[in-house]
Amino acid sequence: MQPGQAVVVGGGIGGLAAALGLLRTGWRVTVVERAPAALADAGAGISLAANGIHALDALGAGPAVREAARRQLTGGTRTPGGRLLARMDGHALEHALGAPILGIPRATLHELLRTPLPPGALVAGAEVTAVEDDPEAPHARVATADGRTYDADLVVAADGINSRLRAQVLPGAPGPAYSGSTVLRAITQHPVDVGGADFQLTWGRGAEFGHILFADGRVEWHAVLNAPAGVRHRDPLAAVRRRFAAWHDPIPALLAATAPDAVLHHDVHELVTPLPAYAVGRVALLGDAAHAMTPHLGQGACQALEDAAGLAAALVAARDLPAALARYDAERRPRSQAVALAARRAGRMGQQLANPVAVAVRNAAIRLTPSRATIRTILRHAAWTPPVLSPR
Repeated sequence: MQPGQAVVVGGGIGGLAAALGLLRTGWRVTVVERAPAALADAGAGISLAANGIHALDALGAGPAVREAARRQLTGGTRTPGGRLLARMDGHALEHALGAPILGIPRATLHELLRTPLPPGALVAGAEVTAVEDDPEAPHARVATADGRTYDADLVVAADGINSRLRAQVLPGAPGPAYSGSTVLRAITQHPVDVGGADFQLTWGRGAEFGHILFADGRVEWHAVLNAPAGVRHRDPLAAVRRRFAAWHDPIPALLAATAPDAVLHHDVHELVTPLPAYAVGRVALLGDAAHAMTPHLGQGACQALEDAAGLAAALVAARDLPAALARYDAERRPRSQAVALAARRAGRMGQQLANPVAVAVRNAAIRLTPSRATIRTILRHAAWTPPVLSPR
């Protein structure tokens, strides 16, 4: 179809990636982001699996991200006492998937996705309040809280888990629900010796502690806990230190290298009820607005990147916008919803498992599972063939 004007609502990873895909295929793009500058979660880190890297390659951002990130080649899963449950072979995964697992600060990834945008394409500090999408009108109209409006042939709703646009175009769909887990995370102030483990997960009873090593030697850590929604601590870092005081090295060193004001704390919400559609009229839902999932497979951002590449490819291949969005929905909804379900199940058998007998049985099963089977499990979610987006 003939490219036109697109408005992307939301300047997070998914929204910026969607903008790159649209620009790459000839669309004019405006990204409207309500935050005045950096996003609230820009201080954390992220691990990108092979499918996310392949999507970035398709969008043209892969080389820059690879240059700034660190390959995650060594690591595994342990008990709080340090006993190894499973070793992850990053070399084998890279060979099987054609791309490595990469660790990168979110702020760096955001910057690399923003940099290619044309001057003026990103409008920060503007909150979108509604989209008027009259099928008889030549364009949809996007309205912001400060009275601005934007005409669009296509609107991409990448406005996150609490998406206002999702609630507008799918008013009967249930909103996000609390998963039962809360996450505290931060990046260390300086490099930390992690004993040669680029990435690691440690599972206790109703708790998980993990880390990702970055290219500059700093480390992102996260602590995921079973907890009631809304529980907050006056000193989050002190609370994490108390909870994980007896856990194995390098966990104490990571917490000691963290500034108290660097800790972010978020309850984990998800879209438990799958949406009936990812496109309504001229509006396409993308990323957390479409399929917010728990972090237990590390696939949230990767699925948003897949969405971005898939949307751009559908627009190139189809004869008109309805056909393009129907194709996008048919390709992206089944896969992303299946991954979201798998992430929920992984959490229930991993971090959320609290019964001591069940934990012991799980740990024994993991130790007896051949590494080949573990790799096959990862391949089931990270194996994905990206579309080819020829620049226009």
